[in-house]
Amino acid sequence: MILLISDLHLQEERPDITRAFLDLIGGRARHAEALYILGDFFEAWIGDDAMTPFQASICQALRALSDSGTRVLLMHGNRDFLLGQAFCKAAGCTLLTDPSVIELGGEPVLLMHGDSLCTRDEAYMKLRRYLRNPLSLWILRHLPLRTRQKLARKLRSESKAQTRMKANDIVDVTPEEVPRIMQQFGVKTLVHGHTHRPAIHKLMIGDTPGRRIVLGDWDRQGWALQVDDQGFQLAAFDFG
Repeated sequence: MILLISDLHLQEERPDITRAFLDLIGGRARHAEALYILGDFFEAWIGDDAMTPFQASICQALRALSDSGTRVLLMHGNRDFLLGQAFCKAAGCTLLTDPSVIELGGEPVLLMHGDSLCTRDEAYMKLRRYLRNPLSLWILRHLPLRTRQKLARKLRSESKAQTRMKANDIVDVTPEEVPRIMQQFGVKTLVHGHTHRPAIHKLMIGDTPGRRIVLGDWDRQGWALQVDDQGFQLAAFDFG
């Protein structure tokens, strides 16, 4: 069994989500071969050197899961792209490149966070290219802690305000981009998060049928994609 989740946005202000995650990794995930976390695991991350006691407790919980025999693989999201190797080493997890192709259910599957598929949001894509530039990442990681905290608050506030003003189709994936990148990587199944619109979409990749599985965000309930002998099962579950 493989489990895939994304968009938990873990933060101290949402203890219900934290409890649900700890329940998952203390229960079902202990029986999984691997747990994939496809971005926005934390609501914000300003550097491995700035880990709060809350974030450290999550790190320790992941380490316990890893030590139990479940592989933990983590992908950057747009909220936690500064997660680094120091955190992953402490948590016993592997940092995944976005995008990555892995084998699931006997087929190659493309894993992404999903924000890079929203190409119609030109302002965000421009900001993303700037922030993910290796030089920008180096500079961000070496800014004083107080400066990084202030910058993170500013970016989060602006992101929320801009998202409310943007049309729904702009903050969703670009329909033409999905088959293009699936064809590029030679897959018939794509799994991603980011959009907070959980669903399984059928599509055509040229003349070949395919599917796009969108993981749900954790807010009023949790979401997980389970891959086992029964296939790909995307389902929500209640907290507590």
